[in-house]
Amino acid sequence: MKEITAEELHYKIESGEKINLVDVREVYEHEDYNIGGINIPLAELPQNLDQLKELGNEDFVLYCRSGNRSGMAQKLLAQYNIQNTINLKGGILAWKEAVKE
Repeated sequence: MKEITAEELHYKIESGEKINLVDVREVYEHEDYNIGGINIPLAELPQNLDQLKELGNEDFVLYCRSGNRSGMAQKLLAQYNIQNTINLKGGILAWKEAVKE
């Protein structure tokens, strides 16, 4: 399974690269702090596969608080033959540390 560091992701976003960001945290976590991704909680991913497919063929960067749920999301999506996923290593915690917003 592919991973990306917070620094690498920040660079890609800043350079304007087309990336699909998918926040797999719960709604209240997303509302509290997010980096611009769509919010589909992990438990709701199977019911929202069409929404993901509509986003296009670019990679999906999955993120959560620490990287654990997004890692599970990668495995789950692979079962549905969605392979173009990348896990944000360390999740939002790593993002906040790296980006210092």
